Amino acid sequence: MSFFTDKFSGQKFFEKIEFDHVEFYTSNAKQTAYFYKNAFGFNLFAYRGPETGNSETVSYVLKKNKVFFVFTAALKSDHFVSEWVKKHGDGVCRIAFKVDSVKNAFDGCIKRGALSESEDIFTDNGNGLYESASIKIYGNCFHSFINRGNYNGFWAPGFKEMKPVENRSDSRILFIDHVVANVEIDKMDYWKEYYEKVFGFSTFVRFDETDISTKYSSLKSVVVRSENWKVKLPINEPAEGLKKSQIEEYLEFNEGPGVQHIALLSDNIIDTIAILRENGVEFLELPDTYYEILKNKNISIDENIDKLKELGILVDNDDEGYLLQLFTKPVQDRPTLFIEIIQRKGSRGFGQGNFQSLFESIELEQKRRGNL
Repeated sequence: MSFFTDKFSGQKFFEKIEFDHVEFYTSNAKQTAYFYKNAFGFNLFAYRGPETGNSETVSYVLKKNKVFFVFTAALKSDHFVSEWVKKHGDGVCRIAFKVDSVKNAFDGCIKRGALSESEDIFTDNGNGLYESASIKIYGNCFHSFINRGNYNGFWAPGFKEMKPVENRSDSRILFIDHVVANVEIDKMDYWKEYYEKVFGFSTFVRFDETDISTKYSSLKSVVVRSENWKVKLPINEPAEGLKKSQIEEYLEFNEGPGVQHIALLSDNIIDTIAILRENGVEFLELPDTYYEILKNKNISIDENIDKLKELGILVDNDDEGYLLQLFTKPVQDRPTLFIEIIQRKGSRGFGQGNFQSLFESIELEQKRRGNL
């Protein structure tokens, strides 16, 4: 049974918190950055590596409006990043938050039960203080706290600015809407309670196997959020089914819990999907019957349904408005991480009305891979 509330029942542990960046560990940062730049319309923003004094890793930072993706690879096989990629494949290792006080955020989270990953809170390279610290979360992933309020240098210590080469078309991506985790069975509520206790976040959406299921498989999901709505973190776990669910497939190939997908908000999803398809991005496929049903629902939307059908864009509505969304196929060889494109027109939901169609589409991809 689904649950939704816009009432915030958490605690205000942070005066300010929002997404700062997402970091990926990869086997080849240069090639991965090239893919995201050309496929999703990002611009090369910053670089760190041997040329800037870092002899162990290389990192490329891509930027699109308020979205920052960092792609990091190790230069030697015995480095932690290499070991991480060997186990999990290319994927998200770090979700970083912008806060007004790293010390208060970090110390508070540790006091409330978080485990430290990095305590290098202050870095002074002659350009003022760059504040950062990190805590451990599910799998081998981390949350970092970042504050550049007293830092006068470029982006972060050790990085140099890169001259952007503008893409031919604007992909209309604005910022990160939410980041989704997949965790083991019976661990969803553990992490929900973790975010409530450690971060003071509030649960505002919950779905169970009666909401998200097919003949063969199902899942459970809960969403926690910050008071200011700028951080939304859905958490999924598998539920009992006749065959292997998409969450179980993820856990198998990721070799444990981790980030399933990143949702990027667009201000014009029709333009975004058209450009991304032109750039070669592959999306999940839906049956034409989806749009026949959509027309019969008589939902009041601004967009032309035939155009949505042409591009494969989904629609869902609620009491606050509606949203449009579409999901890519996995963006690396392992069937783990993917990207969602979403546009919100009033709705703060997650497309519950599309769950059945999406689940069936994902199962079709699983079947093609021989993993259903």
